[in-house]
Amino acid sequence: MIRTGEKYIDDLHDGRTIFINGKKIIDHVDHPAFENAIRSVAALYDYQKEHLEKMTFMTTAGNRVGLHWELPSTSEKLIARGQAAYDWARQGAGWIGRSPDHVSSALVGMMTHIEVFESYSQERADALRNYFAYASESDLYLTYALVNPQGDRSKTPSEHAKNIYHTLGLVEKNAKGIIVRGAKMLATGAPLADEVLIGVHNPLKPGIDERYALSFAMPLNAKGIKIISRRSYELGVNPKDYPLSCRFDENDAILYFDDVFVPWERIFILEDIAMCRKQFHATGAEALMDTQSQARYAVKLHFLAGLAQVMAEANGIDKFPAVRGALAELACHATNIEGLFRGLIHNPNVHNGFYIPDQTQLYACQVIAQSIYPKVIDTIRNLAGGGVIMLPSSEDDLLNEEILSFIEKTQYSSVLSPVERVRLMKLVWDAIGSEFASRHLQYEMFYSGAHFVTLERLYNCYDWELSRELVENIKVS
Repeated sequence: MIRTGEKYIDDLHDGRTIFINGKKIIDHVDHPAFENAIRSVAALYDYQKEHLEKMTFMTTAGNRVGLHWELPSTSEKLIARGQAAYDWARQGAGWIGRSPDHVSSALVGMMTHIEVFESYSQERADALRNYFAYASESDLYLTYALVNPQGDRSKTPSEHAKNIYHTLGLVEKNAKGIIVRGAKMLATGAPLADEVLIGVHNPLKPGIDERYALSFAMPLNAKGIKIISRRSYELGVNPKDYPLSCRFDENDAILYFDDVFVPWERIFILEDIAMCRKQFHATGAEALMDTQSQARYAVKLHFLAGLAQVMAEANGIDKFPAVRGALAELACHATNIEGLFRGLIHNPNVHNGFYIPDQTQLYACQVIAQSIYPKVIDTIRNLAGGGVIMLPSSEDDLLNEEILSFIEKTQYSSVLSPVERVRLMKLVWDAIGSEFASRHLQYEMFYSGAHFVTLERLYNCYDWELSRELVENIKVS
């Protein structure tokens, strides 16, 4: 058995609660705010089915599921899962950030270091092990929500005296599980995913914040989970005006847990601040999930470099030395990130017999990736000039013969027809200037954390002794 796009779509008819544009929606699959993005994910599952050998593996239970669920017990398996992530990213040109192979990779990384959970609690380790078996055998699409709502960041969650459940926290425990209340963000892809993994990435204060130190997984249609969606960028737009927005807006949401019951078998961490940090940083979770991110990011940069080159040709500037230099810089950024990604999967460390990308190399990738994206967008903006502004208002203008006659007089290219040029520049705008594009700029700059956080991780992880030894050797000589 293998999950198909059709099966994935059928499974999303689950009655989850989504709030958007002043309305409560309980069947979102065909809603115009989400339907295209859902079909884009469905296409990933169909691609997986069409390329079984490179995209899937057979589980011990006899199910064929995505390669992103396989524990990398050989170097070849690590390389294969990396290539599968790259090939999947190509289907959406890198614009689907939280595709189904992201959070699954985090769970795989936890399983490669299951002893971290066992040293904390055998019961919680068994819960994680059993949940992993269920999620992987079902080839589920998981999102995660790891960040506490911003609120007053000068205070820890328990210090919000007027609203101690502003952040998701424990309300009570009983023989069957726990009750939780409060919010988590940013659940990217919540309208698209089957389930959500809850964890903690924010600092918590020992002695007072334990109620917020939780990790568990729940279906997104569980009673009491409210999905508060941001504005949909695909809603009401013409695909020819916004070719990226209309297909790849995976959406982001705040999740509110309105006294949600979580059974013990789905709880991985309870009231342990140190373990919440270890869940990602002391296991292979971060390394494997962010290796998937680097694969996707490399594909996206290749797309943007190609888009800029096509635009330069259309505008007749591709032979100018300065333009060729700018295009070469875009090619350099894309090639650089691809090289870093390839380095992650070809130069791993071995832990418990599993091949895990090197953490220091990963942190270096995060730092570089964050700094590159604004430069890439700025370069394309400079190449585009006013061309992305002097465009007809919508596709409807091209259907009006009178307006079209003037468009044909004003939208000139020596290699494209006026209509083709308009549609190309609309694509450029959707990649660099639309609301969808602005969200992606913010996403690429912060999905690994604030820049000072990624720098701090690299500083703490880097082998300074090796570098200092080089200095001392020269000083001595």
